[in-house]
Amino acid sequence: MSLNYHSATQLIDAYRSKEISPVEVMTAIIARAEAVEPRINALPYTFFDHALGAARAAEAAYQNGTARPLEGIALAVKDETPVEGQITSNGSVFWKDNVMPFTDPMVQNLLEAGAIIHARSAAPEFSVHQATWSKLHGVTDNPWSKGFSTGGSSGGSAAALAAGTTTLATGSDIAGSIRMPASNCGIVGFKAPYARVPQAVGFNLETYASQGAMTRTVADSILMQNVISGPHPADPTAVSPKITLPDAYPEIRGMRIGYSLDLGYIEIDPDVRRNTLAMVEKLRDLGAIVEEVDIGWTRETERHYENHLCGFCVGGIRDIVPEDRHGELTSYVRYFLDRSEGLTLDDYMASHLHRLSLMETMIDVFQSCEALICPTMSTVRVPSDYDFEGQDHLEVNGKPTHAMWGAMLTYPFNMINQLPILNVPTGRGDNGVPTGLQIIGAGYRDEVVYRVGYALEQADGPFLNLQNMPAL
Repeated sequence: MSLNYHSATQLIDAYRSKEISPVEVMTAIIARAEAVEPRINALPYTFFDHALGAARAAEAAYQNGTARPLEGIALAVKDETPVEGQITSNGSVFWKDNVMPFTDPMVQNLLEAGAIIHARSAAPEFSVHQATWSKLHGVTDNPWSKGFSTGGSSGGSAAALAAGTTTLATGSDIAGSIRMPASNCGIVGFKAPYARVPQAVGFNLETYASQGAMTRTVADSILMQNVISGPHPADPTAVSPKITLPDAYPEIRGMRIGYSLDLGYIEIDPDVRRNTLAMVEKLRDLGAIVEEVDIGWTRETERHYENHLCGFCVGGIRDIVPEDRHGELTSYVRYFLDRSEGLTLDDYMASHLHRLSLMETMIDVFQSCEALICPTMSTVRVPSDYDFEGQDHLEVNGKPTHAMWGAMLTYPFNMINQLPILNVPTGRGDNGVPTGLQIIGAGYRDEVVYRVGYALEQADGPFLNLQNMPAL
């Protein structure tokens, strides 16, 4: 089991010193996947024979001195992101045979660095749900606590990392789809600022959307981000020049950090509140000056965000799915299709103006703070098969809230997507599901959020380890 939970940085050092072989690790990862997949259902497509062959080639590369930065590291790629020659179904029965003719720029960077795709990770249909289930692939369950959600939409990636069935994983984030699963599964997830990581044409023009690293440690997140970020010929929007994040950071003593428990309007469960406040005290113990700030946002943000999401996502779905077959879609996709009816240009412009007000708030925050922290999720009690448009309703802290948006504190920051955000684990809820903290930096100040995350990891070590892992 130790091989399954080694970090990528540990493995690379061990491969270089010949202490461990990439073949040994890939064999352990495959065995673990075969043992736990019936319980968690995180990896709908696997390429184990190919992966073992690639691991043998990686072993030879370390022997002859030609190893690349991620040589031999197991990688799970979200079943939304194109990989040439592989099915990318996006969790939909309408794309169940969709073999892609090209590879996403982020994945191309990872492959060129030597990572090995051994599996594709589950996503909800068209990646528009906070829980990971679909008619095509079924329900992905939380490795830490049976029956509870992994989060969405990169839920398979997060579950695989928590379960020890991959070393690195990819995610995409348009409403919190990296950060929510990272929070629910006790891993590290980075929503890069817009255009930091190159994307395939289409998504690269959607300013709410980003891609980023999903890992078990902050050190691995830095390693992976340094591979995937930067300009790319397939994405003219990608930010140039490329930045390289440091491997180590100065202590945070004297650093000014603001915190908000609710962003002004989101109800928070007691265990999330408890673990967030414990992290506030931890940062103070490390010498940071941490003070509560009044964000003052309102539930109006829910409507404005949803108007934009419906306007962006639904057109593409309508092109894929004929109207007389909408009944074959999941309930949550049908919700967004129905919600898009009647949207006007005035709705879109109102959402844009609301977005400007959110940015003005953050400009004020960063006048006095170097970073802002807040919970990632408001609750750990979302069922794994949660159907917000069907039979389920959401209560947080004993109070009814918005069935879709009430569980998350992520989507407002997609509206101002130039801000880098790192999710780090903060503990576990009373039901065993992990909780998470968003570390938010000013525009394109990636190094600031990693400085805070690095300090927390150095103080306590990685959250996921052999003494603290899912009992599968």
